[in-house]
Amino acid sequence: MSLIASLAFAMVAQGPVAVVAAPETDYDVGYEELVSGQDRAAAEAIENCGKLAADDPARLINHGIALARLGRFNEARADFEAAANASTSVELETASGEWIDSRRLARRALASLDKGEFARYYAMSMR
Repeated sequence: MSLIASLAFAMVAQGPVAVVAAPETDYDVGYEELVSGQDRAAAEAIENCGKLAADDPARLINHGIALARLGRFNEARADFEAAANASTSVELETASGEWIDSRRLARRALASLDKGEFARYYAMSMR
């Protein structure tokens, strides 16, 4: 992973949501869109980001979050599982300043998905 991709990442946790981003970088992992609840735009930004590898943990986790919030739970699970089962990981910084291994964060996202905690975001988006 390049040096820029391994810079400190920020995670915002609101309920079951774990948003990973890399502020002050030259690539887009959908952070602004996720924070503002624009999940479709977040998914598109992440999908159109050519600067991050398809298996980048921040990319996978954020994309999974956007998909889960859109009710695309099976696709979200695939992203979370890919990050959780990756052969390498990076340390991601939480909004509270805690550093978390990307595989552990992905497992947390899977647990939230299993508990149905993303469903409320999907229900709110349908209103």
